[in-house]
Amino acid sequence: MSKEFDCVEMKNKAAEKIKKKIAGLSTKAELTFWKNQTESLRKRQRELSGKEKVRP
Repeated sequence: MSKEFDCVEMKNKAAEKIKKKIAGLSTKAELTFWKNQTESLRKRQRELSGKEKVRP
């Protein structure tokens, strides 16, 4: 029996991808990166909850 989906593997791959994106950034630039990512996530959550209309 083989697994079709491994959530730990998915998490590790995502973490590695982010690590490569922020490698070499200054502390200020890294904080800006995380601030932008957080706002992007919050916007997407609002869109999905129906509080904000999704526009193409």
